[in-house]
Amino acid sequence: MALALAGALLLSPALAAPKKKAAPARTPAPLSVAAQPAHGMKPGRYAERSDVREWLQMQVRPGAPLAGWNEAELLALLGQAQYQPRAAQFILPAPPGQAKDWAAYRDRFVEPRRLQAGLRFWEQNAEALARAEKDYGVPAEVVMGILGVETFYGQIMGNFRVLDALATLAFDFPGGRSDRTPFFREQLVEFLLLARQEGREPFSFKGSFAGAMGYGQFMPSSWRSYAVDFDGDGHIDLVGNPADAIGSVAHFLARHGWQAGQATHVYTDPPADATERARLLAPDIDPTWGAATLEAAGLTQALPHPGPWALVQLENGGVAPPTFVLGSRNFYVLTRYNRSAYYALAVITLGERLGQLRKAGQTP
Repeated sequence: MALALAGALLLSPALAAPKKKAAPARTPAPLSVAAQPAHGMKPGRYAERSDVREWLQMQVRPGAPLAGWNEAELLALLGQAQYQPRAAQFILPAPPGQAKDWAAYRDRFVEPRRLQAGLRFWEQNAEALARAEKDYGVPAEVVMGILGVETFYGQIMGNFRVLDALATLAFDFPGGRSDRTPFFREQLVEFLLLARQEGREPFSFKGSFAGAMGYGQFMPSSWRSYAVDFDGDGHIDLVGNPADAIGSVAHFLARHGWQAGQATHVYTDPPADATERARLLAPDIDPTWGAATLEAAGLTQALPHPGPWALVQLENGGVAPPTFVLGSRNFYVLTRYNRSAYYALAVITLGERLGQLRKAGQTP
């Protein structure tokens, strides 16, 4: 699974603010109550904690993922990991009361600077994109949409040391949301295996606050399961090699069931009957309904294939009417990358716009 990276857009040197005299160092603001570790103990200091030692002993026992590894060396490595309060803060959900807004979300990504960056990236990597489409059946527009939404085509890949981020969320997960400690402990193991597999020092990996890495923001388990050496140089590099990143994103989608040539979605009007509308919306992004069922419910528009389809509602700030789409199996596959209909439609929309600009002869 890959997580989208939130952050401000990078400014070119010409647009950067003038340098000012450094301000005196200040004590960092305390964490919010929600971001404090759920266990209530002091965070960090991982080599000294009994809960970390007990977890590590389970990982190196016979038959476990790290069986045969040196427990003392692993404990010393974790002892060098630093608690990251910003990672704990960023993993929290958005504050309640903020209405979702599809149009505003879309416009964060389908905007001039990202489009220009996308056109440059496509021009520079056209061969790899075309080959990924041929090999995996995933259109170049879709891969371009993911890389643009995830990292602004490699400009914003995250600057957290991955081991720090994963240790923070594995052992000091905040109490302000549903507990995902098991997931991040699994990712920590996968990361240790990845670092050994790649022959790299663990602290050399940089990524997002959640431990996602590279152009496509692959979590360690996704890197190990879906990353490919797409340029055939004998090494998988999702951070410095765009070809490997392109092939790996396409491979990820193909392995999750992408169907070549199938439309991702169609915009629609929902059934006028409130009961029928609620019934069709109930499965959310899971494609459930065939064309005959949708027609019987009052959706009479022509569909590019029989289905199954999911009726998805995207809010527009709570004031404007919602946007409704019928999402196909391929739309659902995009949500395996990030479980959000807003994300999937933003990826599609950005990629489609870039494809239109290229066909019109737009240059970077």
